[in-house]
Amino acid sequence: MFNKINYLFVTMFGIGNIKKIPGSVASLVTTLFLFLLFHIFNISADIILICIILIFFISIYAVNIFIKNLDNKDPKEVVIDEFIGQSIPICLYEVAHEGAKETNQVLTFYFIMFILFRIFDITKPYPVSYYDKNFKNSLGVIMDDVVAGLYVVAVLVLYMVITT
Repeated sequence: MFNKINYLFVTMFGIGNIKKIPGSVASLVTTLFLFLLFHIFNISADIILICIILIFFISIYAVNIFIKNLDNKDPKEVVIDEFIGQSIPICLYEVAHEGAKETNQVLTFYFIMFILFRIFDITKPYPVSYYDKNFKNSLGVIMDDVVAGLYVVAVLVLYMVITT
């Protein structure tokens, strides 16, 4: 029973089993899910951020259990790391822009964050590549996506500084 729950968690309820581009699908689902939480259900950014942090720590343990007996320590079906990495820029955007926002602006920024995250996650610029290559454990699986998410934050902060 525990293994089944763990499997559902690390694959985001089976999204990781999609044959083509499971990471991109997981990132898109995450983006849509967070839009729903923030803008339809109006859940506080603080609550969502705390949940993301909890998911990060649970993921380190859960992914470790999942990959323990596998030769491939970063299997494509594990996509909870995409959820975490994609959530970072979206949550920080919502924290930084608390209050009423126009839906078109929000959708534009969510789309940009999705595209930038996928670019950084796929191309793996340093130090994303460092975690990907040097940590063959759950920390490596998760941290490369965390760093890719932080790259998105850096790009958006740079954009906001330049345009204001």
